[in-house]
Amino acid sequence: MRTVLFIGAGRHQRRAIIQAKKAGLRVAAVDKNPDAPGLQEADVAKVVDFADAAAVLKATAKLKIDGVLTVSADRAVPIVAAVAEARGLPGIGVETAHLMTHKVAMRARLADAGVPQPRFAAVRSLSERRRAADEVGFPAVLKPADSGGQRGVFRVESVDDIETHLHLALAASPTGEAILEEYVEGMEMNGIVLARGGESIPLTLSDRRRPPGVGFGVGWMHVYPATVYGHQLEESERVATHTVHALGLSTGIAFPQLIATPEGRVIVVECAARIPGGQMADLVRVATGVDLVDVQIKMALGDELPDELVQPQFKQPLAIRFLTAAPGPLPTGKVQHVGPLDKVLAFPGVVQADVYLQVGETIRPVQVDGDRRGYVIAIADTNLEAIDRADAAAGLLDVEVEPS
Repeated sequence: MRTVLFIGAGRHQRRAIIQAKKAGLRVAAVDKNPDAPGLQEADVAKVVDFADAAAVLKATAKLKIDGVLTVSADRAVPIVAAVAEARGLPGIGVETAHLMTHKVAMRARLADAGVPQPRFAAVRSLSERRRAADEVGFPAVLKPADSGGQRGVFRVESVDDIETHLHLALAASPTGEAILEEYVEGMEMNGIVLARGGESIPLTLSDRRRPPGVGFGVGWMHVYPATVYGHQLEESERVATHTVHALGLSTGIAFPQLIATPEGRVIVVECAARIPGGQMADLVRVATGVDLVDVQIKMALGDELPDELVQPQFKQPLAIRFLTAAPGPLPTGKVQHVGPLDKVLAFPGVVQADVYLQVGETIRPVQVDGDRRGYVIAIADTNLEAIDRADAAAGLLDVEVEPS
């Protein structure tokens, strides 16, 4: 029996671990949190900080491993690459993993390749704030160079704003680095591109709709297919595949995020080398029939990737509505009661839904990805009808909070 090693064992990993076991594989998993849900499902569980490649290698040295992977955890991508390289297993390579997880390095490589992107500047200390502001201009986005989940991300309008928020952006970066980027208005889109032996296969391009305010970087709704069309749609697909090639991903799952501007441009926000979180694997499966977890497992094992596994089988319009406070349906406050999902799941077109709320926790206005406390996936003949269905179904969940 072949063994796969999962780096990280959180909620997203747990689903993939169960899927790997159903495929007849033995699963080992590592995570710093002894209560990580995926550790309970793994055949071999190791409590170790997966951000430390040397510690992971030491903890798994006696295990015969046939493949190593992660799901959704961006900070695990370099560790997966390092373990694969050290153990002689299939992987994307340490250099590509660095380029696809460190935004300053990524921006520099994309600039060299002529990929359209925002103006940018590295910021590692307060003394660099004015130089960075002069290079980028305002409004701008300040964020950690190597973090995720929208932690430490701020829209800034002045040098004073940079000074106010820089310490939080730096604190969210494992390497203590931040990046200032031009703020570009437009529709943000999520792309999923499969790389197979140097060939790029675009799977989906979907709207990533965001709320106003502090949580402007959080995707609160995904809509497939994307609402761009004509030349801008073609340009979006070209830029997505150009980005994947420029960053050196030969075989792997790429997650380019783009912005389509009102004047017709397309620019790259960033590009990850992993299955995304936020139900993007569900989006691809429901929209095209391609199971990204199956694909990632076979990539990790070095198995063949036949067309029937990686090519879209159909094109199903859908919408994913996340359960959040405004502009979502959830009230803010301390949770007293969470009703069942029966009415949500029974609504026409709804194919999947879940809720993560617990009595006693506090629902706050949207700031980071973790403020998404569940989701509804609805399908329809058009993406606009799917949005209406997902919105209506999400409003049927009964959540009560303490009176303010």
